[in-house]
Amino acid sequence: MKGVLLVAAFYNILWGIVTIFWPELFFNFSGMDLPRYPELWQCIGMIVGVYGVGYFIAAFNPYRHWPIVLVGLMGKIFGPIGFVNAFLDGSFTLAAGYNILFNDLIWWIPFILILRGAYYYHNDLMLEKIDNDHLEFEKSLRKFKLSDGLSLFEQSQISPTLIVFLRHFGCTFCREALQDLAQVKDEIYESGKEIVVVHMIDPDQAQYILDEFNLGELAHISDPEKELYAAFKLERGNFFQLFGFKVWWRGFLAGVMGGLGVGRMQGDGFQMPGAFLLHKTNILHSYRHRSAADRPDYVYLANCEIPQVEAVNP
Repeated sequence: MKGVLLVAAFYNILWGIVTIFWPELFFNFSGMDLPRYPELWQCIGMIVGVYGVGYFIAAFNPYRHWPIVLVGLMGKIFGPIGFVNAFLDGSFTLAAGYNILFNDLIWWIPFILILRGAYYYHNDLMLEKIDNDHLEFEKSLRKFKLSDGLSLFEQSQISPTLIVFLRHFGCTFCREALQDLAQVKDEIYESGKEIVVVHMIDPDQAQYILDEFNLGELAHISDPEKELYAAFKLERGNFFQLFGFKVWWRGFLAGVMGGLGVGRMQGDGFQMPGAFLLHKTNILHSYRHRSAADRPDYVYLANCEIPQVEAVNP
């Protein structure tokens, strides 16, 4: 690949130099009239020469600089199409086709092979990254223990588990999420799923609040460093996600009209929540809040069909 691209670089730069300094040479060889504006032909020579510089750069790392090769191949495909059209309407002679042969056609196969190699190279890198991410993800599941002593990994092996990540417990929408879970937990249990709540405060404090919402039997995980949040790719919210109009309006409806109120901040107030259906280290269904005021359908998330063949972790 390096050799091919270096030859292409040398050829293009040389062709560009010849075209710039001797613009009439191609037309005399092809038996065609000299152009009225040779500067335009010289400009084409400049463009071809610049392509040569690109090929020279790509030669030292073809897989990284594959877009240069792709753009070059596109030009080498469109060029012959333009030549055929010009030949058919009588603007170009057949002898002008020699230019197409050496400028375009002979590079098709090597350029296509380089692009094919780049595709498989980057695809392998992506698969390797997915494998590595999956190993790190599993490590996080093994690290965190539920309030009943099992690790999250062990729990996911026993049964599909709906994991609900909360914001700080003083948040109106966090309290609303607990209220919603209390209403649908029996339906979720009947479908063969377990429920785990992830929060950022002391486990004893969390247990007291869960008892208050009639969720005392739920297993829960304290993650004040937000490592598990990061493993599930839950980020901190931006201004609009946390303080946009929807947040204020829903906060008024749930906090004031719904009587949930607002409590003391306990946890990271900027952390975004989410909900995931986990089964044997695979995420089968996910909901990442676009706004702090979003209200997931936990029953819908929990009722995702469990595949016979293991899903690949997103």
